[in-house]
Amino acid sequence: MDFLKPYAAQMLSVLRIMSGLLFLQHGTTKYLSFPLTKMSGASPATMSGAAGLIELIGGVLLVLGLFTRPVALIMSGTMAVAYFYAHHPRNFFPIINMGELAVLYCFVFLYIAVAGGGAWSIDRLRSRG
Repeated sequence: MDFLKPYAAQMLSVLRIMSGLLFLQHGTTKYLSFPLTKMSGASPATMSGAAGLIELIGGVLLVLGLFTRPVALIMSGTMAVAYFYAHHPRNFFPIINMGELAVLYCFVFLYIAVAGGGAWSIDRLRSRG
């Protein structure tokens, strides 16, 4: 399907932006109580609260495409820790331990850390000048 090849850089940006927005909502619910969920009101002194800071700050940076590679690497590591800390002890299989989202985020962010921000990123604008 070579006809899609010219859009690879733009689709990388779409993947980065959408993944960042979805990840960001975890941080906004923990620290801004938007939307209000059982995770709202997290304390930065807890593991969930520390992850919330990475979700909030990292999500914004990823959406903007600013410091994309290091931010995505940190976010990937955060999701690996979340998986092995919260999901893996329940069961080996992600479908049973409800860890599919953590695994998917981990590998999407790892890919973005390697591939960069794509065509529509602040990083790309900064590298031109």
